[in-house]
Amino acid sequence: MAKEKVTLTLDGDRLAELRALVGARSLSAGVDQAVAAYLARLKHLQAVDEWLAELEQEHGPIPPETLGWAAHLVDQWAAPSRRSGRKAG
Repeated sequence: MAKEKVTLTLDGDRLAELRALVGARSLSAGVDQAVAAYLARLKHLQAVDEWLAELEQEHGPIPPETLGWAAHLVDQWAAPSRRSGRKAG
């Protein structure tokens, strides 16, 4: 895949944290991996939105309590794992 050089403006604290975590590895590779993960998340959210629209078209509006239940599940999945003592990711 072709690489392209760009100029970015990043939050200084986040940049320092990324540099501390990637160490001698390439800062560009770390940013590229973060962008790839972010894009994958956006694509997933878009697919979920499309699926929900299909469900609403077929079955009518989704009850608020069902959406609340689903949001609670997503929050649980997104929370750091307490069992392993490690953060997700």
